Amino acid sequence: MNDKELVEKDIFSKVLRAGRRTYFFDVRATKADDYYITITESKKFTEEDGSYHFKKHKIYLYKEDFASFNEILSEMTEYVINHKGEEVISERHQKDFKKESDGAEYSNSEETTSNSSKSYTDIDFDDI
Repeated sequence: MNDKELVEKDIFSKVLRAGRRTYFFDVRATKADDYYITITESKKFTEEDGSYHFKKHKIYLYKEDFASFNEILSEMTEYVINHKGEEVISERHQKDFKKESDGAEYSNSEETTSNSSKSYTDIDFDDI
């Protein structure tokens, strides 16, 4: 199939917004009116000056690969959920980190207070 045969026409589209990433699922048609799917990941990157740009990655999925693709994708997602559950690990780590840092702040402030009282010297101002 050459570039002239692959004239993309959008037939059906869905969008999944996921944080800095957006996924576009599009059913498209070739010039011969055969359908295929494109999956595009678009990720936003922000520069220090506030400007931003997007990086995009695209997958073309043709009808002859649908069954195998779907089977493997289902197997892979099932494997991840069975072995790691549905909770997002980075969110769990954020919760754990917050608990640890909250506790650390408390114990650090306690430690600072007790250390400062231990290092406190009783001064008699008459000596000065």
